[in-house]
Amino acid sequence: MGAIISLLFGLFGLAFFVLIIGGVWKVFTKAGKPGWAAIIPVYNLIVLLEIGGKPLWWIVLFFIPIVQIVMFILVGIAVAEKFGKGAGFGVGLALLGFIFYPILGFGDATYQGDQAAPPQL
Repeated sequence: MGAIISLLFGLFGLAFFVLIIGGVWKVFTKAGKPGWAAIIPVYNLIVLLEIGGKPLWWIVLFFIPIVQIVMFILVGIAVAEKFGKGAGFGVGLALLGFIFYPILGFGDATYQGDQAAPPQL
């Protein structure tokens, strides 16, 4: 019985992981970046900085404890704005990425690049 439960948890975990990676992969491809970058540690942060229009030297700040939390929020907001979403969605990307990246990737949001995001009401 324990083996079956372990197998079910393993399959659930694998499906959860694939959903998250698929969502980030789709966000990257919508922004014109290579989707495979979603599975490469550190490089995926560099690609997120490029998508969000932030300077690449910010990558250093991701390796400072506590500061990295602020950085994930700032980059999440920047990425959300590039897709026409508000700051609340960006905070969701940072704190609940396993929910918000698949929504952004598989949803109808389009990458707007350097265009200004429309005002949120």
